[in-house]
Amino acid sequence: MEGELPIFFEHQNDKIANHMAAFTAEDPSNWSKYLEHWSRILADDNIIKQTIMLETHVVGHVLSFVMFNERHVSYWIDREHWGKGIATNALKQFLTLVTIRPLFARVAKDNIGSRLVLEKCGFIITGEDSGFANGRGAEIEEYIFSLK
Repeated sequence: MEGELPIFFEHQNDKIANHMAAFTAEDPSNWSKYLEHWSRILADDNIIKQTIMLETHVVGHVLSFVMFNERHVSYWIDREHWGKGIATNALKQFLTLVTIRPLFARVAKDNIGSRLVLEKCGFIITGEDSGFANGRGAEIEEYIFSLK
């Protein structure tokens, strides 16, 4: 996975994708901070991580990690591949590996695409929250999803 970091970094630098994801890095163009962040992810055996491939091309990643004492899932797909079912298929496959339940996810309320991915994978809205979203430079509302 370490070899894919430059590709993930490129995906993260898409301003439209950052806006949609909302809860992103403070400065997504800072390679050294990005590398520091991912070095911690790669070194942490409690974070389950996978690269998402389309044929021979890296198109994203999916992670599961503990946040707020709950196991969460998160994913990022290169914007060029949005709307093709790749995130849904990748998350469905990932959920066969990550069998811990309940499993949680958080998504900006207006991120319809990500909400649909979660719903197609069996997640349901179980709460709401708000927080500062670096990708938007403002406090926004989000849905909390869970998979039982």
